[in-house]
Amino acid sequence: MAKTKKNEQPTPEATEEVTPVAETVEETAETPVVNEWEVKYNELHDSYLRMAADYDNYRKRTLKEKELSYSNGKSDAVEKLLPVYDNLERALQQETQDEAYKKGVEMTMTQLVGILNGLGVEIFGNPGDAFDPNIHNAVMHIEDEAFGENTICQVFQKGFQMGEKIVRFAMVQVAN
Repeated sequence: MAKTKKNEQPTPEATEEVTPVAETVEETAETPVVNEWEVKYNELHDSYLRMAADYDNYRKRTLKEKELSYSNGKSDAVEKLLPVYDNLERALQQETQDEAYKKGVEMTMTQLVGILNGLGVEIFGNPGDAFDPNIHNAVMHIEDEAFGENTICQVFQKGFQMGEKIVRFAMVQVAN
């Protein structure tokens, strides 16, 4: 930088030298402050988004676990009622002279089936249905030309299903 005397005007060279240095200092001082705030904002924004995503995942997971535990509890209760269904079915197959008794057992069975259907339980395993190893348990096999291949010819116990879950497999006899 050139020195000037008291009454002399600074030369353009001296002014040019000072200005770039001052501009550089100002730019350097302002730029990191803006970047610092942007970085801090971006970090806080990212942490907020991660926290919101974690909470959403937690909410979905707990909702799914709640539904699963409800479904498991319901299927356990249905499983405990199945011996009652089996006994009523056996009682209906027995010959009786008392029509009022038979009508009472039929009404009880109808009510139980209605309750099971209301809970979303499907009853399966009828003679003549096609054998499916995913839902039927074949305990006997016969060769009989009267039935088609892999056809259920006798049902020992009905099967019960809630949605995709098998509560009890049907115990059947399969032909051919």
